[in-house]
Amino acid sequence: MWHWEHQQVTLAQSHRIITPDLLGSGLSEKPERPYSPDFLIDTFRTFMDNLHIQKAILIGSSMGAGLAIGMSLEHPDRVAKLVLIGGFPPRILDNLQSPRTKQFIKHRPALWLSKLGSWVTDRWSIKLILKEIIHDQALISPMVVERAHHLRAQPGFFYAMYSQLDQIPEWETTFVPRLTDISHATLIIWGAYDKIFPPSVGQTLHTTIPDSSFLLAPNSGHLPQWENPDFVNPALLRFLADNAIPRQECQAAPRLT
Repeated sequence: MWHWEHQQVTLAQSHRIITPDLLGSGLSEKPERPYSPDFLIDTFRTFMDNLHIQKAILIGSSMGAGLAIGMSLEHPDRVAKLVLIGGFPPRILDNLQSPRTKQFIKHRPALWLSKLGSWVTDRWSIKLILKEIIHDQALISPMVVERAHHLRAQPGFFYAMYSQLDQIPEWETTFVPRLTDISHATLIIWGAYDKIFPPSVGQTLHTTIPDSSFLLAPNSGHLPQWENPDFVNPALLRFLADNAIPRQECQAAPRLT
């Protein structure tokens, strides 16, 4: 949830902002079940129903962008616009430029071994992960490491993460062939120094989605909304205000880790 801390106050001045803590992520429950596209999309649609939100602008970062894309294709009547930050690109594994992340996804250890390894290496390994996600290393303060540690220590974290990774092929086969069918106005924001997916991947996504625009966030890695809010927030406000209804409801679909 801290990935969105710099957007809450700024965007809430003119829009209703809701940042859901999705099942399997953050502090939410992490039931032991497959985190399939159908499950996550249905959960999110039910979330909107329970809050009586008929239509929303969806903002998704990394894997959360995949959920936003899924909602756009499966329930287009519930989506007003899309903002995709650092994701969700076609050919995910092929386009990963982080050797560490690619190695983990392709040859990750048994679940129990990951739990043990996390317990042994703890904050040291978390800092290594943050160094790949965040461009400006000075931002990786002890408080930021503690935040990430707190989320990683939640019961069921590794099960949910493994299940989400297992579902990547399903996301690709279900939605990648249909990216050209996205009819919503879409803003794509990419960190200029993204070590997970290079900016060229975002450019490809831009050329694939018909009504899309592309912005390269300077001095940013995989989380430009957190690293460079002075660039991202004005861009979001311009996009949200363009032909938007006053007080238009805006969902921020958080990054799934």
